This record gives sequence, C-alpha cells and structure tokens, in this order.
Amino acid sequence: MEALRAAVDAPEATPLVPVEPGTVEEPAVAEEPVERQAPKTRTGRVGIVLVSHSKAVAESVAALAGALLGSVEPAPLAVAGGTPDGGIGTSAELITAAARSVDEGRGVAVLCDMGSAVLTVNALLGEEPSQLPEGARIVDAPFLEGAVAITLTSAIGGDLDAVLAAAEDARGYRKR
Repeated sequence: MEALRAAVDAPEATPLVPVEPGTVEEPAVAEEPVERQAPKTRTGRVGIVLVSHSKAVAESVAALAGALLGSVEPAPLAVAGGTPDGGIGTSAELITAAARSVDEGRGVAVLCDMGSAVLTVNALLGEEPSQLPEGARIVDAPFLEGAVAITLTSAIGGDLDAVLAAAEDARGYRKR
C-alpha cells in the first residue's frame, strides 16, 4: 500500500498521453456488446471497469485516475456509463462489453457508482453462465477514490486480490 500512496501523491504526476493542450487520452468506452473472446495478453494486468449512471462521470473519473498515474503504464481500463442511447442509467450490455474488452486473464475489477449499477453487475455475476469474464469481481469502494486506487494498483502489477484490497483501503481514507 505504501507504493500505492507514494505513486498517487507523487508531485510529478502528469497526464498519461497529451493529445492536445489541455486534454488527455480518453479511456475506452464500451459502445456495443462484443462476442466472448479469449483473454488477451497485452499487459497481463487486472482489467478495470468503471460503471456509472452517467457516461460523462465515468469518463471523467477514468481520465483523472489515468492522469494520476504519471509515467506508470496504464492498466486496461474501460467505462460503461449511462445507457446505449446516451441517457442516464445503466446497461448490462455496456457493462459486459467493457468487462470483456479489458479481460487479460488476470481478473476484472468492476467499480460501480451506486444503486442500479451495483444491482446490474451483481445480476451479471450471478448468471449461469456469467456474462462477465471469469474472475470478474465487484469492487466495494467509493467511486472516485476507489477508481484511483484500483487503477494504480493494477497498473503497477497488483493481482486481483491486491486491487480489491486497495479499494478497501480507499474506503477508509479520512479527509479530516
């Protein structure tokens, strides 16, 4: 956890990929459901999915978490925000597509903002067979703090248990 705190608090943290002045590379966004695929081996890290009722919120939290990584190679990350038609809500199809897109065979940590996002992910995890990749787990943490903790922990090579532990640690972070 010390490495996690040191990396998050590092003063040299800069956006991952400057695209144009004042912007950073956008996270992957699940647009459409995809067929079940074999695990990828791009980075061999735990995949991260941020699920929010709002696409804009999910993308903004993902961008902030990515910017705080500094020079660390990013973890596989996708967002599932809102509904397929751009509305507010949650979508099992977007969540499934996002989880499959970041699955590299090391597990997928799915962090939800609240309410129906949590219910939808729990329903997907409870299906037989599950629509989510093998090793997918829901993360019990506050959305912003949890996103930073799990993104960094995965990026530095933590396994799924370490990613989930970082999320739990983020839950207890006191602001006063």
